[in-house]
Amino acid sequence: MTKRNRRAHSQAFKAKVALAALKGDKTLAELAQQFEVHPNQITDWKKQLQERVAEVFETGKTSAEPPVDVKVLHAKIGQLTLENDFLEGALSKAGLLSVKR
Repeated sequence: MTKRNRRAHSQAFKAKVALAALKGDKTLAELAQQFEVHPNQITDWKKQLQERVAEVFETGKTSAEPPVDVKVLHAKIGQLTLENDFLEGALSKAGLLSVKR
């Protein structure tokens, strides 16, 4: 008996297998043979799909991007602008920065 290495399945593959299991056209054994995965794995993916399917239709929640605090960003821009102006003046006085930009 040969030892198989662990395989990492993509999310798209898992979704495809779970949807095929939800359709019910084929038995778990047939799906396992077709996709070359264990029937228990198909059952787990199917259960995960059923538990999380409601998340697809949730509105008002943007989980992809965290909320951005605009005031903090404006303050950071102001701070960096002041630092750049100070350094530009200091380098100009030292003769290390040409007057032309």
